[in-house]
Amino acid sequence: MSTFLAYDVSLENYWRSVILFGQNVASYKFALAKSLIELSDAGTTSITLEQLAEPFSRNIVEHLNIAPKQATSPSSRFLESCKRFAAGEVGKDELIGQTVKQAFDEVIDRFHIVNRDEIPVRFYRDDRKTGGGITLTDNLLRLTERIQYGNLPHEVEARWRLVETAWELGVNRAALVIGVEGDSLVLSKDRRKALTGCRDALNGYQKGKCFYCFDDIAIDNTSPRLADVDHFVPRMMLQTGITLPLDGVWNLVLACRLCNRGVDGKSSRIPHPRLLERLDTRNEFFIGSHHPLRETLLAQIGATRQQRTAYLKAVYQSSREMLIQHLGAEV
Repeated sequence: MSTFLAYDVSLENYWRSVILFGQNVASYKFALAKSLIELSDAGTTSITLEQLAEPFSRNIVEHLNIAPKQATSPSSRFLESCKRFAAGEVGKDELIGQTVKQAFDEVIDRFHIVNRDEIPVRFYRDDRKTGGGITLTDNLLRLTERIQYGNLPHEVEARWRLVETAWELGVNRAALVIGVEGDSLVLSKDRRKALTGCRDALNGYQKGKCFYCFDDIAIDNTSPRLADVDHFVPRMMLQTGITLPLDGVWNLVLACRLCNRGVDGKSSRIPHPRLLERLDTRNEFFIGSHHPLRETLLAQIGATRQQRTAYLKAVYQSSREMLIQHLGAEV
């Protein structure tokens, strides 16, 4: 996480460190994150546990309908309550009551913990001991004013979908090799399964910035800043007859439209060699975030940092030798 925050310490990147690098034994952290965003949008700062329980339980129920496994433990009283609600066996008021009693003991305490340490900013204050719930801090309210704020809900949802897929399949299975198909990340071995939007999954690791020029990008389809998904090593490389996993996440970056498609943009050309180190660093963020992108990279480009760096250099050199003569100058 320290490398992730280096040279770019900001509220949105502290938030991203929680979502991308915090440990997950259940999906409660994601449900809490989405609930905090929803409540902050409503302009409320003092939140009772009952008020928090409504969006929190709703988000969990929605995901249970997508993926029944929402935790690593074999049983959970709270998740059972959510399943009973989804089956029509209990009403909403009872679900809210059970959420207050069963869901918040650990997640409220641990939300700000990343790599066993608490991040130096808090997005809410825990007021449960004084009879309240939580109070949203100025940090969260300031976050709503940032240009990157609109990306954060998409990033939380994408991370949640990837983690629950890992739980469903088992993080050490060879099936966890993820590539791109259209605008989606797809599980591409054993069985094809659309996982989540490609932009949504990648954006947090690039901190909401274009890979090439560091301008702000967006992942909302309605935004004029909508990012392109670019192959760092051009996909045209496959036309040389070499078989490489160029659709793998290791080779995918987000770029603003000007850098990717502009007059002087990258297009299908080979990036400047200095950007190879940036790609290597970005890929290590995947490794640090654990399943399932971690397992994907280990399977695709190497089990150790040294192997991964060597792989990138070898593929890059091959692309220079085979494509540079008819792709033009580097950018």
